[in-house]
Amino acid sequence: MTARIYQRPKSAMQSGKARVDEWVLEFEQSEARRADPLMGWTGSGDTQVQVQLKFPSKDEAKAYAEKYGIPARVHATPPKSLKLQAYADNFR
Repeated sequence: MTARIYQRPKSAMQSGKARVDEWVLEFEQSEARRADPLMGWTGSGDTQVQVQLKFPSKDEAKAYAEKYGIPARVHATPPKSLKLQAYADNFR
């Protein structure tokens, strides 16, 4: 039951920065997904994949994982790079 801790990325559909400072702890799949023979939907018996815990900081997420003995990997947030350009550059 391994978990991963990461910072929620900004959605491409939003211009604001709502909920981007949250850190998420979610469990990785422990068994492979398989197709349901009747409906054809994919699924598995692993219910831990549905659990997603949110924390205000990375340290709190790591402390939670250590407290309950959950092996967790922390994924670093990629650095943000801004592409500064003038509006007039769109017409060159």
